[in-house]
Amino acid sequence: MLVIIGLAVFWYGLVPVAGAFVNRRNWRLFRRRFDDLRLKPFLDYAAYRRGEEGLYRFIGGFESVTDGHTLWIRNKDLTIPISLAGAHTYVLPMPEKDEPSGTFDPGKEAPARINWDRVTALTEGARVFVGGSLLSRDNRLAFVSERDNPLLVIFYDGPDRSLTARAIRAGRDGNEYWNFITPYALILGAFSQIVTALNFLNRPAFRFTVLTALFSVFIPLLPLIPPGFALTVLYKRLWWQARVFRAYRDLVRLPLKYLPSNQEQCRLPNGELYKGVYCETLSGEVKAAVENRTLPLIIPEKAAGKHHGWYIYGAVPENSGEEGQAAIPGKPRDVFATWGIIPGNPVKLARDFTRRAYILEIISWIALLAGISLNTFFIGMIIVLLN
Repeated sequence: MLVIIGLAVFWYGLVPVAGAFVNRRNWRLFRRRFDDLRLKPFLDYAAYRRGEEGLYRFIGGFESVTDGHTLWIRNKDLTIPISLAGAHTYVLPMPEKDEPSGTFDPGKEAPARINWDRVTALTEGARVFVGGSLLSRDNRLAFVSERDNPLLVIFYDGPDRSLTARAIRAGRDGNEYWNFITPYALILGAFSQIVTALNFLNRPAFRFTVLTALFSVFIPLLPLIPPGFALTVLYKRLWWQARVFRAYRDLVRLPLKYLPSNQEQCRLPNGELYKGVYCETLSGEVKAAVENRTLPLIIPEKAAGKHHGWYIYGAVPENSGEEGQAAIPGKPRDVFATWGIIPGNPVKLARDFTRRAYILEIISWIALLAGISLNTFFIGMIIVLLN
């Protein structure tokens, strides 16, 4: 009996959960890599003509694929080759129809990781982001993956300015339990239980063991049958809300990437002055801009709950604030720089969203396990009666 329980826990629980942690780590690396590349300089015509190697970012339209693995993208000034060998290539989900930048929530679809040989199936003219090493190859500059510095390539639709928020909030898995290893674990788990049942099939004294092993084959289906299914629905809703809070946490951290350690202002890679301005209350002009969405909210106000003050991030004119009044930050020319307003202190909000996400995840797992236990109890009673 202990063997049957151990096999079920190992194949249906521990192995998929281990895969979920690996999956979560991979998406965390995706978001961190993209966030780091936002701070790298844009590759422009002047840097290209000077032949300057280094770490760059570049956006343009998909043009063609040559040699089977060289992607060409172009903007109004340059056409750049990208070696897809070793690159981490993703397709970002389509933005929501109601807003050009999508909703605040992470969405039900994560960016799809694709192999380089599938890139040719993409539509010509799709927008492409690439970040990584620009190196000289065959007397021309090209984006090339290195062992410790693979290229990040993202295909997307929608405005360039929305890419940062969309990639950061969508870059997480919707169902972490169902990951790359889960199907194999479920198959091997069912196979091991069937083998166990067959070993004891001709021994009448172990009829209960045979029934238990056969029942264990169907353990993955327990969350999908009543009465425990109601708790599975609760689990999914709580897990989704935890995922939303993790997305909010990452969104409020976006401007802090430019302004670490309480730094008031900094220079963007293009030379713009970037700043965060605190407002205890909003003026009528700023309030109207928020209501008209000409000054975007980085997270919805209701998500912050009770808060003291507002933080506005964006580009400011040179020598701003010398007359005693801080200028309200405006839209940066750098489309990757975070521009908008946060209802509350972003550092405190990030901690609060993290705590709320962890609490909801724990409660959701308790609900799921309670539903499985409830169904197991009823089916166990049936097995006892049959025995």
